[in-house]
Amino acid sequence: MYAILDIETTGGQFNEEGITEIAIYKFDGHEIVDQFISLVNPEIPIQPFVVKLTGINNAMLQTAPKFFEVAKRIIEMTNDCVLVAHNADFDYRILQTEFRRLGYDFNTKTLCTVELSKKLMPEQLSHSLGKLVRALGIPMADRHRASGDAMATVKLFKMLLDKDLEKTIITDLIKAAVQKGIAPNLLEIVESVPSRTGVYYIHNKEGKIIFIGRSKNIKKRVNQHFTGITRSAKKIQAEVFTVTFEETGSELIALLKETEEIKINRPIYNRMSRKSNYSWSIYSEKDTNGYLNLKLEKADGRKKEILSYVNIQEGKHALSLITSDFKLCQKLTGLYTSKTCCYQQTINECDGACIGSIPAVEYNERVADFIAQSSFENKSMVIVEKGRTINERSAVLVENGVYKGYTFYDLNYQITKIEILKNIIIPMQNNRDTRNIIQGHIRKNKGFKIINF
Repeated sequence: MYAILDIETTGGQFNEEGITEIAIYKFDGHEIVDQFISLVNPEIPIQPFVVKLTGINNAMLQTAPKFFEVAKRIIEMTNDCVLVAHNADFDYRILQTEFRRLGYDFNTKTLCTVELSKKLMPEQLSHSLGKLVRALGIPMADRHRASGDAMATVKLFKMLLDKDLEKTIITDLIKAAVQKGIAPNLLEIVESVPSRTGVYYIHNKEGKIIFIGRSKNIKKRVNQHFTGITRSAKKIQAEVFTVTFEETGSELIALLKETEEIKINRPIYNRMSRKSNYSWSIYSEKDTNGYLNLKLEKADGRKKEILSYVNIQEGKHALSLITSDFKLCQKLTGLYTSKTCCYQQTINECDGACIGSIPAVEYNERVADFIAQSSFENKSMVIVEKGRTINERSAVLVENGVYKGYTFYDLNYQITKIEILKNIIIPMQNNRDTRNIIQGHIRKNKGFKIINF
């Protein structure tokens, strides 16, 4: 659990400042579960430049509660949480100073979004909160007020969690839980995960990820791990300490995240499971008569594939649909073996490419149409689908035929402005697996739209 906060102060001498406003959002890594926002009477005057910056003046604070009156609520909000703030050293120091005045030793683990953004978004020119949220298209209200700055920090932190593909933030959180003796049992773990689409991570006591999976129903799939009787399931049950998850809403992003993060984190029990490897591919080859033939063959990295499939059955089914949709010849797509014409030609459903009744140029145009529609080579597009919440959308970016990554967004201008889109994208590797995943998703042709640019 995280306590994401922002504090406004009176300004003045170091360690003599007083709090004028505080906002804390308790965040479980997915959503806000509690919040506390209050003006605070610092009992000392506010510096004039601070009044101009924040709009908070001495008159506004006369009837506000003093720090000792809100101290208990602050403890409740931050207890057993990691304190997150933009420039966390400042906010943490101010809180410690105020609690010290009350004779209370306030100590907790902190995370600074300035440092995190420098590590995970090194391409950004500035890591100040105002400039960073503008560059990322994060909507911000009440700048230099505690609630506005804290909410912007929540949204920034969500992006940083998404960009942390090595899961160092989550791992550190789990290590802190181990030190405090928090050890959930298997039933509690299952109850803590949602029945939604996303990626889940099974961790051991060191916080290390031992398995990564994805599912349309995370709770159901995790429960299967914990009730399974296979050798790998038993090993996972013996080592699991906790399960974390990331909702995606989109099955496409869940597939892409799982593929990428298994390669980055190399969980030990993923190596034991059989992974889809797109072992069959469709290739085109010109025959001696000049006709382009389509062939379903074992994948060969030396040849340029058009589409790939997990197994031969899936490939044959797809090739049959392709033959029908593009009015191709069954003999020239390898679906019908004959020394003469194909069966479809005998019932007048093939225009005779198999016996040379139509020019090769005319037939090859139809094959070329199929290849052009099936490949996103040299295309630039955004695949837009539902997101993790009702107001959110997801986007997968392909630029000049290269898969760049994915993101989630709330506002349309975040994807219509390409410079903002590139700032908020979680970068991913472009490889054969990701291309096949995206091509396979596009072939389904439902539940998404494509924006070309």
